[in-house]
Amino acid sequence: MVRVVYPGSFDPVTLGHLDIIKRASAAFDEVIIGVLNNSEKKSPLFTLEERVIMLKEVTSDLPNVSVECFGGLLVDFVKAKGSNIIVRGVRAMADFNIELQMAQTNRAVANDIDTVFFSTSTQYSAISSSVVKEYASYGVSVKDFVPAKVLPKIEEKYKKL
Repeated sequence: MVRVVYPGSFDPVTLGHLDIIKRASAAFDEVIIGVLNNSEKKSPLFTLEERVIMLKEVTSDLPNVSVECFGGLLVDFVKAKGSNIIVRGVRAMADFNIELQMAQTNRAVANDIDTVFFSTSTQYSAISSSVVKEYASYGVSVKDFVPAKVLPKIEEKYKKL
């Protein structure tokens, strides 16, 4: 059985994320989505708990996908979950350069951990959580960028801000 970990901040989860999750769930026996609190990202829109709940909602039709939050080193989380494979999505060369550096660093720290890259489907290549938040903050609809179950949660957050 091949178990993989797909880590990210998912603030919020996008259709691009969901595309990678679905493709990984078709390719591997089990996918664990690891929701992290990225200390480099300033003031998240959603709490860790809210992100976990949203991801569970949008992946409820994928029986081999589970969602957990974690802190600390990714390689430690991957090992604790009984895996040695990290899944990452890449949209462009800029993403690839960053992801490759992280994969190489993770391998230097834990040489039994590998990273598998999924190229983002073309229709999602311009979508990022940052873009979603930017547009939503100006009242622009992001319905084409996020799962339908997530859209009202984003709209509600920006009504409160």
